[in-house]
Amino acid sequence: MEKKNARSKPTDAIEMLMADHEKVRKLFQSYENTSDRPRKQTIAEQVFTELELHSQLEETVFYPAFEQEADEAGKQLVADSLQEHQMVKDLIEELRDLNTADPEFDAKFHELMQNVQHHVEEEENEMFPEAEEVLEEQTEDLLDEMQELKKQLMGS
Repeated sequence: MEKKNARSKPTDAIEMLMADHEKVRKLFQSYENTSDRPRKQTIAEQVFTELELHSQLEETVFYPAFEQEADEAGKQLVADSLQEHQMVKDLIEELRDLNTADPEFDAKFHELMQNVQHHVEEEENEMFPEAEEVLEEQTEDLLDEMQELKKQLMGS
């Protein structure tokens, strides 16, 4: 797979979702690499926002399109992914009620990281390869739809 430069625009829906995954991976790394509490708080907030936006795009646009074309295994991947999204949403809600100085925050944040990393691996290794085949004709249109929705969600 060729390395995209950070400025290049995704050309289809799957590339856009993969770029989101990479952004969150980098935020997780930044979180791990700092011991500065205010910085951790800022990074955590960015992670929450990115994850919430990303899950909205998947749940509203990508998953329904994939589920419509997928076989039974693909439909099960969507069901599993929706459950994982709910776990992540619940963790984010719990984390938002904690202060980064709270000893529980780091443990919860690491739980969030593990859940997200597991989810991303499943999507990238199982769902996306199948989606590239079954959605081949639609990935550019789905990209447009997701970019439009992202603009709306971000209020721009």
